[in-house]
Amino acid sequence: MLGAQAQERTPAGAQQVLPLHSDEDVVRLRRQVRDSMVAMGFGLIEQTKIITAASELARNTLRYGGGGEARIARVSDGARQGLELRFVDAGPGIDDIPLALTDGYTSGGGLGLGLGGAKRLADAFHIDTAPGAGTTVTIAKWKLF
Repeated sequence: MLGAQAQERTPAGAQQVLPLHSDEDVVRLRRQVRDSMVAMGFGLIEQTKIITAASELARNTLRYGGGGEARIARVSDGARQGLELRFVDAGPGIDDIPLALTDGYTSGGGLGLGLGGAKRLADAFHIDTAPGAGTTVTIAKWKLF
């Protein structure tokens, strides 16, 4: 989980798991992220940022990780609540995280803006990866209630 303080998922068991094996799955993910953000009262700008980040990370999961899943969960941290998105694949992993976060760097012919762009669009960003061990990227958007 992301953030300086311990977080808890609210309500318990509210995590949704969506497969990421096709472009249609990416469309479903975008719709579900939007619905979740609207239900939590996020404004249009925040929705657009996180939907864009989610789309980039989902496409990375497909392209570089060979597919996987996205996990969507409401999280809380003190007086704030948020939406946490976790993208998990069992692909080859990332050899050099700082390089992969550099704008313009790509290992697969894309524009090289996905990981770094997603990091800038989210309030919190964490990547867990190792060569041959897959990749998990977690982002969050926070809202004070």
